Amino acid sequence: MTDDEILLGLTLTVVLATGSQILANKMRVPALIVLLPVGFVAGALTDVIHPDRLLGPYFDALVSLSVSVILYDAGLGLNLRNLTGRTRWIVGRLLLIGVLVTFLVVAAVSPALFHIPLRLAAMLGVILVVSGPTVVGPLLEYVRPTDRLRRILIWEGTLTDPIGGILGALVFHAISQSNRIDIGRGYQLGQFSISMAVGIVGGTVGAGVLWLTLRTLRLGETLGTLAQLATVIAVSAGCDIVRDDTGLIAAIVTGLAATNIRGLDMPARRPFFETLVQLIIGLLFISISSTVTPSSLVPVLLPALGLIAVLVLVVRPFVAYASTSGSDLTGGERAFIGWMAPRGIVAAATASAFSASLVDQGVHGADKILPVTFLVIVGTVLLYALTAAPVARRLAVVRAEGTRLLLVGGEPWVVAMGKALRAAGLDVLMWAGLAEERERIKDAGIGLAQGDLLATATNPGARLEGVTAVLLATDDDDFNALASVVVQDTVEGPVYRVGPPHESHGVIAPYTGGDILFGRALVRHVLASRYEGGARFLVQPASSPLPPAYDTLFVVRANHRLEPVTEKQRVTPVEGDTVVLLGSGPSEGFEKAP
Repeated sequence: MTDDEILLGLTLTVVLATGSQILANKMRVPALIVLLPVGFVAGALTDVIHPDRLLGPYFDALVSLSVSVILYDAGLGLNLRNLTGRTRWIVGRLLLIGVLVTFLVVAAVSPALFHIPLRLAAMLGVILVVSGPTVVGPLLEYVRPTDRLRRILIWEGTLTDPIGGILGALVFHAISQSNRIDIGRGYQLGQFSISMAVGIVGGTVGAGVLWLTLRTLRLGETLGTLAQLATVIAVSAGCDIVRDDTGLIAAIVTGLAATNIRGLDMPARRPFFETLVQLIIGLLFISISSTVTPSSLVPVLLPALGLIAVLVLVVRPFVAYASTSGSDLTGGERAFIGWMAPRGIVAAATASAFSASLVDQGVHGADKILPVTFLVIVGTVLLYALTAAPVARRLAVVRAEGTRLLLVGGEPWVVAMGKALRAAGLDVLMWAGLAEERERIKDAGIGLAQGDLLATATNPGARLEGVTAVLLATDDDDFNALASVVVQDTVEGPVYRVGPPHESHGVIAPYTGGDILFGRALVRHVLASRYEGGARFLVQPASSPLPPAYDTLFVVRANHRLEPVTEKQRVTPVEGDTVVLLGSGPSEGFEKAP
């Protein structure tokens, strides 16, 4: 290719990857639904974006390193403290039973469906055992299942990726070196164990390097992000040099260690890293799907639809039933797990790399692996994207609609406000640092958030699960301002804080952080003073006449969505809404009007 063609190809790939993800975001669908057909069409219309022409033999190495970065980022979201007891047991069984059953079924039916030898059917089987957080995550964000379901499916999808990658490498080498698969004498099991050991050692080294750079040297946000990127690439490449495809294990172990080791000074916000991961995902899907030609899809289209039906209607429900048997999951939760197994980037990457190598070696039927994988990815993602939300609603596993509020603070007036918001129909969770304040929250009968709020919030992979709004109302204005900045990236919705005194000389409170509640007249010390002076909270329907001398603080919509009055917005209640007011009232702390 000429220099101009290379520039055109690279530019077109980046533009298509970015544009597809923007379009998917506006359509509120997983990006994969747009990326794969766009890459396929672009590859059919022009050959300048084909990775074999742009990068030649270096494409496979770049794919391996790129997937490692994606898995490291996914590993940052796997907090072991959220995977306890029966949940850990369920995930382990899903991994073991899911990988084994999927491999055996695909390997058994593929020779008849696609007219390929058993060794290639085994290759296709290990490719299709993987799922992936890049697909499961966006689907679950859209469906909004219960927290426990989300944790189980994210853990399963993330951990199957490196397992599938290593198994694929073992089967590939067995095929390419001997034209057969030797599994009868434990050879492959031993090879798998060696690969796991190499990856774990590499991940341990990566965690040590991150401890040195982030904990000891205390690098800031920019250098800390660069240190993470360099570490992941170094340990992944090093492990792959020692043993093929062990870099995936090293990457995810490094991410797991980074998010679970207490005291590791991870940057609180990683906009560059997150942007890089999104770009990598787009580039990989566009590049890989561009290598699939229309002529290669036609012969395998109908058999691939049959394979998708087997995977969706037989394999996954059986795996879910067997893995969750004896658990405390509800019938609806078990059924939903049986209806969520899309394939993603690792399946595409391994199929692209291994099929191309086997085709070059002249293995008969190897040219069918990539188009079959492509169709399975498109088919499963499209099917689950269209059906997951209605299925979740039918099974009653969707989180309750409305705002789930985390109210931070433990002073008497804050607890009384929490009781009022709960009386208005909100799901309220509170957090406070002092033992006295925590006891006050418990005595009020309000749910108490466990753990260290800032430690959770500053973990880049953590999320305050289920929380859709945060209200900061401690007696430390600087804490409220700082926390409003830090917590923003760990919740799904807005973060508010009570205002500091107008003449405040705090370090940061007057200058930054969150939308200010209730306007300039009702700042924190004024709210506390009025409550101590006898003012109380009142909860009443919006249709009732407003009493004199009451200030409107919150409007709770009929669908239990919270809309607070803030410095920037005034909220108008309508019929069916509930309002929370502050004024004079009974001594209990709030009054709920009939």
